[in-house]
Amino acid sequence: MGCNDYRNFKNDNRIRLNIMRRIILVIYFLFLSVMSFSQDVFDLGVRQIEIFFSQSNWDDSLDLYYANNLGERLIADSILIDGIADQNVGIKYKGNSSYNVNNVKNPMNIKLDYVNNGQSIDGYNVLKLSNGFRDPAFIREVLAYEMAREYMPAPKATYANVFVNGTLLGLYTCVQSIDDDFTNEQFYERKGPLFKVENTGVTVPGCFGQLGVLQYYADTNCYKRAYEMQSSNDWTKLGNFLDTLNNYFTNIEDVMDIDRALWMMAFENVTVCLDGPINTIPHNFYLFQDNNGRFSPVLWDMNMAFGVFTNGLPTPISNSDLQELDIFHNAADPLNILTTQIFSNDRYKKMYVAHMRTILDELFLNNYYTTRALDLQGIINNYIMSDPNTFFSYSDFTSNINNSVGNIIGIEELMSTRTSFLQNLPEFSSTPPTITNISSNPTSVLPHTTVNITAEISNTNYAYIGYRFKFADKFEKLQMFDDGNHGDGNAGDGVFGATIDVDARDIQYYFYAENIDAGIFSPQRAEKEFHQLAVVSGLVINEIMASNLSAISDQDGEYDDWVELYNGNNFDLNLNGYYLSDSENDLTKWSFPNVTIGANDYLIIWCDTAGSSQAGLHTTYRLSADQEEVYLSDPTGVTIDAVHFVNMQIDKGYARVPNGTGIMRYQGHTYDGSNQTATVINNSDVNSDIRIYPNPSNNRIYILGAHDMITVFNMMGQKIYEKNNVNTIDISDWEDGVYFVKIDNQTVKIIKQ
Repeated sequence: MGCNDYRNFKNDNRIRLNIMRRIILVIYFLFLSVMSFSQDVFDLGVRQIEIFFSQSNWDDSLDLYYANNLGERLIADSILIDGIADQNVGIKYKGNSSYNVNNVKNPMNIKLDYVNNGQSIDGYNVLKLSNGFRDPAFIREVLAYEMAREYMPAPKATYANVFVNGTLLGLYTCVQSIDDDFTNEQFYERKGPLFKVENTGVTVPGCFGQLGVLQYYADTNCYKRAYEMQSSNDWTKLGNFLDTLNNYFTNIEDVMDIDRALWMMAFENVTVCLDGPINTIPHNFYLFQDNNGRFSPVLWDMNMAFGVFTNGLPTPISNSDLQELDIFHNAADPLNILTTQIFSNDRYKKMYVAHMRTILDELFLNNYYTTRALDLQGIINNYIMSDPNTFFSYSDFTSNINNSVGNIIGIEELMSTRTSFLQNLPEFSSTPPTITNISSNPTSVLPHTTVNITAEISNTNYAYIGYRFKFADKFEKLQMFDDGNHGDGNAGDGVFGATIDVDARDIQYYFYAENIDAGIFSPQRAEKEFHQLAVVSGLVINEIMASNLSAISDQDGEYDDWVELYNGNNFDLNLNGYYLSDSENDLTKWSFPNVTIGANDYLIIWCDTAGSSQAGLHTTYRLSADQEEVYLSDPTGVTIDAVHFVNMQIDKGYARVPNGTGIMRYQGHTYDGSNQTATVINNSDVNSDIRIYPNPSNNRIYILGAHDMITVFNMMGQKIYEKNNVNTIDISDWEDGVYFVKIDNQTVKIIKQ
């Protein structure tokens, strides 16, 4: 071999080696991605984020970009999030009072797809990092968002230990961005008018006066002073909404999701979060218009919840000012249109107090908040001790749950007294109505019929039922009567009723009732939670899987979406001429061939676009895991069953429980089989009757919802606990791991850690 041949041989081998290295790296990162696929970057814990800039003066550049206020970002060569790598991400400093040019640990906004379109982590392309500059306990933001999500759309939040160029900056909270991904997840619509309500500092000629919360201006250019538009040119839509809020308030429910507004206001008042819309400052929340044309306010920037932000209160401020904050704070402030308008309506005030009562009952009267606060501190304790740039001492960290640190009130110090204060107010001591014995006539509702839904309601002078047929719809409100003319039995017997025309979809509904002093919802978390009533005939859509990663493969080994039908009739049924569709506007999208489904038997249809090219039944379309409807129609074109689902989880089913006749539930799949013994796998199901929190937990769990017997099994199927009528279970002595809590006919997975 000559010199040139040897040199070419070495070069060829070097090229092959580099290619092999790249292949190995690709396989490695794919492996890491698959390994982390079932995780979510916002799962509670401490993420490790490692940022690498080529510039040694990266901090000076970020300070300059912040000062310029032009939205510029410094491009990081790469970022590792729990070992998962992305390249060329855009980073900028964020925050108002939390940012300081002299800080080593400034809050950050990380945009993963700044250069590489589509780049994300677990489907999220923006991470927002807060530095805890006014929270000695370092749990306010995560705790507040976690609590808020029980009642309304709110961002996810966790923790992150952040390094830059190998140097530890310290611990941050990591919060989900309010963006298209958030609105798609929470409102089932990716695109829509979206505004961040923020004093922008923009000067608009002809627009003067002090900024307030949600004020109306005839000139929509004036809104640029207090809103950052994060969608298309939607100033007119915002102006129309604010015109109605300010000048035509009787029509407010046409343009605003009043229930979400009331939940937000109730939560902020209970937790004394004054850095938001219940205060005078036009600041720290978002407005999103859903597909029903209604704007919803969305909580944001909860890092100073639990009494830290005190601007706007009379000075000097004492702890009692926070502990005894007026439940109708800012009701008479002309600069706060939200509070003045809503608190001018007596019914909305009762609904608002009912929501406050629910929050108190579920999170504060049982001292759950202190337990959860200590849980969160336990997760981050070691990271706080190692943080080189913390704003407070470790002693401050451990003491601020119970005690003040400087002028920052302790969380328990605030909420223990505030809970007692609220409970003793006449609005809370008044007796609301009671709502019991909910029923329907008929009990088995057929498609395209009417149903009378009734409830025994005592101590009331007004009641309504809110109902809808799919998650993306708004609830229609129908007044209920005890007059003998609304399917309610005899007049004056305490049974209230309403008649609803149904289509082929299950009914989602809730009740509200009030008397002269107080109101109440059933379920109490309405509208986020609701009752359901199945609408079924003999042939039904029995189960759907729209995110089939590795659960069930078809005959060709492909993991495709699938729909399971169940024939509950006592006779076989030929489906020739029937249709299955994912579009209400095209019910004949896919027709069944000459196939028969047996009596009390199942039939699987794969939704994968294969059509007739593969054996078995394959449609010509796929399903979307984000949001979808499935329609089953007979040969005459009449829809005999329809199911709407949202946010389908990977390898999980959406199935009728009990099998063939019950309402739809998210669960572990029961492919081609009965759902009768299905296990509820997600404690946050939108239609779950039973709720367990916190989950995971390390000391005790609380059970909400009507129930009798509770039985707990470990992973080996061994019964380790059984008791009647309990609401709290001490699990502190249990070994860490997964357990199954059987509550009557439901089973919920919990984690002890």
